[in-house]
Amino acid sequence: MPTVRQMRYFEALATARHFGRAAEAVNVSQPALSAQIAEMEKGLGVSLFERQRAGAKLTAEGEALLPEIRAILAAIDGLYQRTRQASGILIGRLKVGIIPTVAPYLVPRLIPLLKHRYPRLEVELRETLTSTCIDDVKANRLDCAIIALPHRDEALEAEELFRDRFLIASAEDEQTVLVSPMSETEVDLDRLLLLEEGHCLRDQALAVCGTAAGRRVANYGATSMATLLQMVSHGMGITLIPEIAVKEERGRNRLRIVPFAEPQPARTIGLIWRHRTRRTGDYRALADAGREAARGLLE
Repeated sequence: MPTVRQMRYFEALATARHFGRAAEAVNVSQPALSAQIAEMEKGLGVSLFERQRAGAKLTAEGEALLPEIRAILAAIDGLYQRTRQASGILIGRLKVGIIPTVAPYLVPRLIPLLKHRYPRLEVELRETLTSTCIDDVKANRLDCAIIALPHRDEALEAEELFRDRFLIASAEDEQTVLVSPMSETEVDLDRLLLLEEGHCLRDQALAVCGTAAGRRVANYGATSMATLLQMVSHGMGITLIPEIAVKEERGRNRLRIVPFAEPQPARTIGLIWRHRTRRTGDYRALADAGREAARGLLE
């Protein structure tokens, strides 16, 4: 009979289809995960995966077993959740995803607040892109995630945390005068720097600035907000900056921040989790803490 550990490793590998990524998802070394999978296969008397140079592919036996394994793991997690809920709010481990354009600013305020208010809570944070957050919450690799809404997935519930306005950032000594407030059509797209593909903030920036007929944005993508704003502070271009980042980034970079004219463009940051969970009370409490942590950044 497979152990719970083996079933978790099996589910991780079946999802990732790659030994290295699966091992990272369950926080073990790749040899340890491979050994447990091999032990599980030996105990069941079947091969569950085809080992390939590019990763791992489920065999027919593995495909047939996957829904049952996921149902067992969901039942076990449900048992743990009921036990935690009976003990109180936000007790035990909570795996939380958070998008990169929010994490550096919200986390330093949120974690101390949670430690003070819920001392028996153990938070495991994972900073990753929106699409990965959604997939990992649905697959039970994350309990919940802080992302930009809407998510448009019927398998998930969401609660809004705060409205995050967009502003324009340029170098403090920028020679080109930026009108304040600025309309979307006044943004110089030839100088607009964006995050790389995959970041929802890139798509939001394009929606704000790149929708006018015939307007095209320069083809450049930075890997992080920190990189983007350092480039801006050195006069290499301009960019959209979310309000939650303004206090921190203005302190470390020489930036001039200009608001948009009304109605000001903004994104909505929210918390998502799976439907039909017994931890709704935990997520509501986490959402309250997230709103409180963000308040000082948005005032």
